[in-house]
Amino acid sequence: MNKFFYLLFFSFFIIGCSTAQFPYSTSNKKAIKLFEEAQKAPDANFDPQKGPDYKKGIEIANQALEKDPQFWEAHLLIAELFERTNDYVNAIVHYKKALEIDPNHSVSGSTLYYLSASQLAIGQYDDAMTNIERFLRNPNANENLIGQARQMQSNARFAKNAIQNPKPFNPINVGPGINTALPEYFPTLTVDSKTLLFTRRINDPRVEHYFAQEDFFVSNFGDDKKWGTSFPMPQNVNTINNEGAPTIASDGKSLIFVGCSDETGTYYGENREGKGSCDLFFTQRIGNKWTNPINLPGNVNTMHWETQPSLSADGKTLYFIRGIRNRSGSRDSDIYVSYLQTDGTWGTAQRLPNNVNTTYAEESVCIHPDGRTLYFASRGHVGMGGSDLFVTRMDENGNWSKPENLGYPINTIYDENSLLVAPNGEIAFFASNRAGGYGDLDIYYFELPQELRPVKTLYFEGKVFDAVTKNSIPGHFQLTDLKTGKVMIISDADKVDGTFMVALPINREYAISVTYTGYFPYTLNFNLLIPDGKDSYHLDIPLNPETSQKENVLANVFFDLGKSTLRPESKVELNEFVSYLKKNPKIRIELGGHTDSRGNKDENLKLSNDRAKTVYDYLIANGISDTRLTYKGFGSITPIISDAEIAKLSSDIEKEQAHQKNRRTVYTILP
Repeated sequence: MNKFFYLLFFSFFIIGCSTAQFPYSTSNKKAIKLFEEAQKAPDANFDPQKGPDYKKGIEIANQALEKDPQFWEAHLLIAELFERTNDYVNAIVHYKKALEIDPNHSVSGSTLYYLSASQLAIGQYDDAMTNIERFLRNPNANENLIGQARQMQSNARFAKNAIQNPKPFNPINVGPGINTALPEYFPTLTVDSKTLLFTRRINDPRVEHYFAQEDFFVSNFGDDKKWGTSFPMPQNVNTINNEGAPTIASDGKSLIFVGCSDETGTYYGENREGKGSCDLFFTQRIGNKWTNPINLPGNVNTMHWETQPSLSADGKTLYFIRGIRNRSGSRDSDIYVSYLQTDGTWGTAQRLPNNVNTTYAEESVCIHPDGRTLYFASRGHVGMGGSDLFVTRMDENGNWSKPENLGYPINTIYDENSLLVAPNGEIAFFASNRAGGYGDLDIYYFELPQELRPVKTLYFEGKVFDAVTKNSIPGHFQLTDLKTGKVMIISDADKVDGTFMVALPINREYAISVTYTGYFPYTLNFNLLIPDGKDSYHLDIPLNPETSQKENVLANVFFDLGKSTLRPESKVELNEFVSYLKKNPKIRIELGGHTDSRGNKDENLKLSNDRAKTVYDYLIANGISDTRLTYKGFGSITPIISDAEIAKLSSDIEKEQAHQKNRRTVYTILP
């Protein structure tokens, strides 16, 4: 990770221009000439791959000091140049030297400000606070720096306390299957945590002069509990220009990423067009092939800088970073959100509120699969001094909580970003150039402290197929929280193999409905109230052709015990069934009510008939003609599981589940 750089927003006044004070503090013409040459040296010796040559500027400025050691402007220039190379120790030496030579050289106290910024950068919190306070007491303090100085003061206090109260933190390198001597960062996971996609900066021989550029690589988690050797995405996704910061859908079958134009405005890639700067692009995997990426449909991309997307588990909410250049030329970056529209495009993006976004930079946003826990990096909230990692949580009313700093040593005096929290909420991934890695930025993981974890999610997977032929079907499915009635997931099984995989928060009961043209709807309810330590829930879904006379269960229709009154959660399925009947106006059905074998036989028969009539009445009340419907109660005479089979079950829970299957509302197609 790079050390933070406060001058990102307030560039010091020395480089690229002559000092505002005339004459210089020295009368030595040779020293002045060397000083002015040193000011221009970084840009004059610019390297396309390495950037400005700050070391050359330092070398020449030191020559100016040899001509006049009391030339304090040269010390300030050297201090800033050392800051530009993240050498804060030497920057401090020269800021102090300038103050020793002339304590009053800066009427506005700016040198004290920059000295304290460098001290904060290397964890000299007491010294930093002393100099910040001296700066703030100055009646002539530079007004442009006062707000930042107060932020630095808060950061220093927070950092001292955080170091004294550290969080448990033991980062582990993910290994050579992913990490190399090149930089790897911005990881994203499928919901089963078995496929990790990330950005790697490579020296591409396809690019003139072998400039470094960003591409995507993929690694799969093996049975040996190690990440396998990574491989690149296909070349219709990876181009000779930059692709980065991916977010992959829960099932791993669609991808949103950042593509940037070159200096000519070219985005590269077949039919890849952008709206300006960096844009978000979209691609889908159909079978084993990825489609050619397109500019994300809708109203997300602008002439500004859109980057670092994070897609919610249900695929309906997209968080991302938008950077807009301000009057000074620097880029203000904030977190935005967009929602998927019914026509498949993304709606106009909205900026998250000011308790999340600040006047400084927010970046590296990550929405957890629970849909309510948002992790991000920020320079504007109180932290260790640079870009720190934070978490905010959405309440039931859709409001975001005050962001919480993840604490030390997860956050340090360096910049932290690229955080990814696994679906189980226990493990987090991040990128770091800490010692002991394979080179440059590597991807690491660590166990997230309990208080920083999101709601645990499991992955729900399975396959949709024809109940008769066993052929795969790309069924359309909907998952609903039975307690709240909120639709959690709307998606489709794979077009080729009928498989699906989505994330679901635990401690909820769900209803699933699966439909496909020419087939009866499939419904079922299940609960994730007790996950039993599992990471997944598997369900294969057979769809019965409409030509079949087989009984179909309305599995998500519920009644109060011993009554024929519909429970509120039943309306989710019944409304879907109404929609199905309206789409198929020629279908006539018989509704059947069934009970288990417990209780009085005659009472069970009456209860089953009353329940069937309740559903009959609901369908009529919602626009289905009574000429298409009949109903009948069967009592307990046609169980799915016989009493003899139930008696053989080993546990009371299994026996109760069997009785539950026998208590059902069904329908059959009438000829």
